[in-house]
Amino acid sequence: AYSPDFDVFPVQAEIKEVIDKQVLAFEEAGAIVEPVTLGIKRSQNELSDLWCRLIIPRNIASLEAASAKGPDLLGEHRNDFPPEYLHWIEAGYKLSAVDFYKDQEIRTEIYDCIQGVFSEYDLLVTPTLACLAVDNADDGNTVGPTEINGEAVDPLIGWCLTYLINFTGHPAASIPAGLSADGLPIGMQIIGRRYADSDVLTASAAYERLRPWHDTYQRCIDRTD
Repeated sequence: AYSPDFDVFPVQAEIKEVIDKQVLAFEEAGAIVEPVTLGIKRSQNELSDLWCRLIIPRNIASLEAASAKGPDLLGEHRNDFPPEYLHWIEAGYKLSAVDFYKDQEIRTEIYDCIQGVFSEYDLLVTPTLACLAVDNADDGNTVGPTEINGEAVDPLIGWCLTYLINFTGHPAASIPAGLSADGLPIGMQIIGRRYADSDVLTASAAYERLRPWHDTYQRCIDRTD
């Protein structure tokens, strides 16, 4: 199964063109590749906010555990944290138990959509990112774009097509799929049935045999010299 956007993500045209072409390697390996619609009804902004809300309680617990042992990270080192992170920490303190359970219901919706693909297919292939690689910020606060194809996205996570699988627990691999016209790496995500890690590894190995990528490492290194 192939989805260039999980139904909801704006994906740069150059990335889609590369993945559209590279996914055909699986046909060369003997697989049947078909486009699919997952039926996800939530917007990508709803989903990126959901991901942040689901992970932030663990972050708060870790910060409070550290504070109990000595270092008050939020008090003494608050300015060392990116503003986007502080925004979600503050939002996390306001979440209720009802909010948590509502978020789990949305998470289940996403699980059902992705799990439904595997009633007919062995694997699901998508791009890894919706945009080309972003520059590292000098201050350490590296974030992505605020919009893609004219659509607003969360600069923290909204340009990544990998976090949905954090919701569902399916095994997944991100592998090199080629380079952009400017020599930036483009990734392809291979997702398998629950507990079928070996299927993902086998598909990744088959793709690498047909589309070797080891030479791209040196090309990327040369680009940064």
